[in-house]
Order: sequence, then structure tokens, then C-alpha cells
Amino acid sequence: MAVALEARMRVQDFISAEIRYLDDRDWDKWLSLFDEGVEFWVPAWDSEHETTTDPQSEMSLIFYSGRSGLEDRVFRIRTGLSSASTPLPRTCHIVSNIQVTEASGGYGVTANWVSHAFKNGETTTFYGAYHYHLIEDGSEFRIGAKKVIVMNDLIPTVLDIYNI
Repeated sequence: MAVALEARMRVQDFISAEIRYLDDRDWDKWLSLFDEGVEFWVPAWDSEHETTTDPQSEMSLIFYSGRSGLEDRVFRIRTGLSSASTPLPRTCHIVSNIQVTEASGGYGVTANWVSHAFKNGETTTFYGAYHYHLIEDGSEFRIGAKKVIVMNDLIPTVLDIYNI
């Protein structure tokens, strides 16, 4: 069943806002989009064409099993406790091919993404796919799950939440 145009537009606006907050380093607004029980996962590649399937028992590039993990990461970035994130790079994310499907209590969303980061005179590019589960609560959305597939996983520099 097709998702109504109005719902699709609301979801796309929500995803665009999330990415804008990330690029603008508006950490409070960015964090506010995530549900307390969010699963934020960047799986590792298990083989050339398969990622790991269980963040609890297999390798992940990043895994947080709740918003508190993301809050801790943002705290470290803000306070300079993350030396790998100092100075923080300038980033630009481009999101395309957004597809929206109905899912339990909200929507499933897939999209392609590219991010460029500039730090210390060098530009780094990452790209891949997003898989979201958005929880709809009245007229608001919260991110209940976000899985980020990084296609170019030969990582020449720090890979962090702001790169993806």
C-alpha cells in the first residue's frame, strides 16, 4: 500500500531536518529526534556483500543501544574529550532516493547518502544507505532505529556520528 503524499512529505522533511542539525552541529536538536530506546547501528562488513547481522555478538563500526550512548558521544565531542574529533570537521550530507513504507507504529525509511568532511586541509567522503524506523507520536516523529550502511568501509580517518 502506498504511503499518502502528505505522510511521505512529513517523513522527508523530518529526515532533512535530522541531517541539517547534524551538519550544523545543532546537537540538542539532533538528539531530540531520537527515541530513548533507539538502536543506532553501523554494522561492519562480514564479507564483500554481507554486513554483520547482530550488533550484540558481531563486529560493528558504531553501536549504541539507547539515546544515552549518543548523548555521551555528543558530550565527548562538545567538551573536547574526544581528541579524534578535535578540531571537528565541517560536514555536508546529501540524502537522496528516500523511500517510505508503513511500519508498525510509524514508518520504515530507506535512503542513500553521501557525506563530505573537511578537516586539517583534507576532504574525506563516505557514502552508503540509511535504514530508519520512525515512530509516529501524534504529529511528531522520533527515530526508533537507525542503521547506517557505510559502503566505502576502508576508512582513512576517524569515522564518527558526524561523518555518517
